[in-house]
Amino acid sequence: MAERIEPRVLKGFRDYLPEAEIERSALMRSLEATFRSFGFVPIDTPVLEYAEILLGKGGGETDKQVYRFSDHGGREVAMRFDLTIPFARFMAEHVDALYLPFRRYHMAKVWRGENTQRGRYREFMQCDFDIVGADSASADTDIVLCIASAMEALGTGPFTIRVSHRGIFNRFLERLGGEVKTGAILRIVDKLEKIGAEEVRALLAAEAGAEAAHGILDFIRREADFESTLAKLESLSGGPSPGSERLRAVWAKASAAGSAERLVLDPSITRGLDYYTGIVFETSLDALPQIGSVCSGGRYDELASLYTDRKLPGVGASVGLDRLLAALDSLGISRKVGGYTEILILDVDESAEDRYQAIARDLRKSGLACEIYPEKRKLAMQFSYAERKSIPLAIIAGGDELNRGVVQLRDLRSRESAELPYVPGPEGSSGLAAAARGALRGTGNR
Repeated sequence: MAERIEPRVLKGFRDYLPEAEIERSALMRSLEATFRSFGFVPIDTPVLEYAEILLGKGGGETDKQVYRFSDHGGREVAMRFDLTIPFARFMAEHVDALYLPFRRYHMAKVWRGENTQRGRYREFMQCDFDIVGADSASADTDIVLCIASAMEALGTGPFTIRVSHRGIFNRFLERLGGEVKTGAILRIVDKLEKIGAEEVRALLAAEAGAEAAHGILDFIRREADFESTLAKLESLSGGPSPGSERLRAVWAKASAAGSAERLVLDPSITRGLDYYTGIVFETSLDALPQIGSVCSGGRYDELASLYTDRKLPGVGASVGLDRLLAALDSLGISRKVGGYTEILILDVDESAEDRYQAIARDLRKSGLACEIYPEKRKLAMQFSYAERKSIPLAIIAGGDELNRGVVQLRDLRSRESAELPYVPGPEGSSGLAAAARGALRGTGNR
């Protein structure tokens, strides 16, 4: 006999037990409904891409975190580390078969070999939504409003969407002159919340000098409100610019949509990935800011140009579902989601097992999720199974009852029972199905 293998998973990877996966799936369904309400349509892309498609696009430490290898054909391949770069390749490859502007959403796993911590794993789920083919304040605002709608639908509690603009920051850095390396500076500033202002100051001084470090920290300091912060950014970056006008337009449109109170102009938001070119977003939960952004993104007008001559400006954001779930759990506001099965048909009579299948068929055709306990066992064991699986209703019927054309519908929560007529077929079972739906109404299972 072969040596027994110890069951274990890699660091940064996880199994999901049914209760956790049901909750995660419920959040994804809520996000999908929000995305569709804004006109986004679903796509999918492969887990594996040619390495050259992915590498060198994120900047900083990203390439070191990519899982890459040679496949059996000797090709250099890599696993996607986000959903945006594969989407840029997707648009370049399929733009002639699509329409512009194109709104997509994509919910799938991505992989990064980074250090693990609470809410941060090496395999995790991203829920992306993007608009490609439009460079406008309206498109940027739609992403902001979709973020707000998604957070509200998920029941996260109070949240803040912090925005900034990479173009304004780049303009400011150009005015500093010297040998300032924009990409390096942006990545250092992006670490502000993780390592603190003094450590950022030291890193900036080492990169650009003490005077430049002082100026940068002044630039990224938030003022009392949106307008005063924007006025300071314009002053320090050489006056009004397309970037500052874009932020002002987004603010006005968000205000008209009633979401201005969610929006904060925070110049320290830079996003660490190199492909962002304009407005950038980060969303934090007010009660748990230390967990970081649960939905982030921005405008990336040049990313698709790596794969095509077509001009395909884009803007989008991504909900980090695993981090969001960890945050909700920490706040004690994770939603308790029932199981999928609504009715369990108990096996109380082996001679009636064939007829149990007919009952289950009729209930499923009526839109009810139904399962049959697969063998005759003690009722206490079957009731225990229903409780463990959060099944709210049960049908109890032996051969004698079925011969009389009745079944017993039992509410397992209240322990109340009712004897109801049942005749096989859609019409004969309609009364039973209606009674079951009435019992379920208001429970959150339908």
